Amino acid sequence: MRAATDGSCSQTLAVPRPARRPHGTKRRASLAKVLTGGQSGADRAATDAALACGIAYGGWVPRGGWAEDFPTPPGVLVAYPDFTESPSEDLAVRTVRNVDDADGLLVVWIAPGTSRGSDLALGRAVQLGKPLATIDVRSDEAGSQLEALLARLGPHCTLNIAGPRESEQPGIYAAARRFFEANLGLVR
Repeated sequence: MRAATDGSCSQTLAVPRPARRPHGTKRRASLAKVLTGGQSGADRAATDAALACGIAYGGWVPRGGWAEDFPTPPGVLVAYPDFTESPSEDLAVRTVRNVDDADGLLVVWIAPGTSRGSDLALGRAVQLGKPLATIDVRSDEAGSQLEALLARLGPHCTLNIAGPRESEQPGIYAAARRFFEANLGLVR
């Protein structure tokens, strides 16, 4: 299966992939897996878009699967069984583990400013020397910024995607989901 010809994943077509790239076409970066912390907002948008695009997802979530829209155990694990429950309820534990397990980090947003979790993820990625990018998903350059990050990571990479919760930046889920569905289909 491959994404619609416009690169979006919102409508996946039952068309077999060609065996070879046509001569002279650019090879796109390859994304093997998306890791998120399962939180509402940016994390969930990336997870849902990965699912829609046929890209594996996973990542650490707090013990009990807590998310602001799944507050009671087993939390987000009910709807997303490929997440892994961390040994701690502390959100910082899952944030650090997700950065540690990924090849690089992408933090997305729709309004200036970050969240405590995004700041922690960025600090950890810098500490480990991992490639990273921060992207306003509404920017005209957002798609090329994502592609540049993935090119730095190399083929078959695992990308940790983070950003604000829906309560911190209302509308981040919808904007990030549109961005990821339009761009993740280009990097499978």
